[in-house]
Amino acid sequence: MDMSINLCGVTLKNPVIAASGTFGYGREYAEFFPISRLGAVSCKGTTLRPREGNDPPRIYETAAGMLNSVGLQNPGLEVFIRDHLPWMKAQGAVVVANIAGFSVAEYAEIAERLSDTAADIIELNISCPNVAHGGAAFGTSCASAGQVTKAVRDKCTKPLMVKLSPNVTAIGDIAAATEAAGADAVSLINTITGMRINYLTRRPMLANNVGGLSGPAVLPVAIRMVNEVWRRVSIPVVGMGGITTWSDAAEMMIAGAAAVQVGTATFADPFAMLKIIEGLEQFAVEQRLSSISELTGTLEVSD
Repeated sequence: MDMSINLCGVTLKNPVIAASGTFGYGREYAEFFPISRLGAVSCKGTTLRPREGNDPPRIYETAAGMLNSVGLQNPGLEVFIRDHLPWMKAQGAVVVANIAGFSVAEYAEIAERLSDTAADIIELNISCPNVAHGGAAFGTSCASAGQVTKAVRDKCTKPLMVKLSPNVTAIGDIAAATEAAGADAVSLINTITGMRINYLTRRPMLANNVGGLSGPAVLPVAIRMVNEVWRRVSIPVVGMGGITTWSDAAEMMIAGAAAVQVGTATFADPFAMLKIIEGLEQFAVEQRLSSISELTGTLEVSD
């Protein structure tokens, strides 16, 4: 069984990628298994300068997932390039460098500097607020999503994957705008905005009031959006959002995903991604596929 896939010209040994923000740089998980066994690792979102993130509490467990408002805590671009990226590459990992910025210029500068490094793919997180235009997220309009994608594309020599926000009315339109602006792939979905309240204090559970909902609760939304985007674009789609088991991953690929990212599931089970890889391989053998990529986009819908 050929479990490898080609993502934007980069060969992954399997279609399972550690999702950004849930795996750090792989150092902690490397105590459990070699991170080279994964298809790729999407690193913690990297900003131009170090960020301490939001005030605590910033994590709240829900019945079928979790709310997080970490706030892009990270050591900044210089430390990532100097310390974390070389370590990840030394482990044999395919590295997806997830980047975040608060202006078009910041995004472009980060991408340009990463173009001269060993990072394999750049993942553009456009769920960040555009501070120059009232704080609305870059990914919530076709115009702003296209603008930041083009600016990064002009400076970036690496394959460029744009991570889309689900907090929009027509995600297919946003995906099409990023493709037109030069994206090589799209990944989706990022977290869905949510809130929980302490009914005794009548205060939100998170210090930031709202957070991003991830985990099994969002899987049906993610599958629908992945299929919607797959039908709109000709570039690869990487699906994520609530994947916990190999069958979840299989559903996502059938909906149109060339690869999948797994995040929240690894908090409960550090070996979740290895189990998903093994399950997908066994399923592909049972289905008599010659390659796991044959699963992508095989959804049959009613007229």
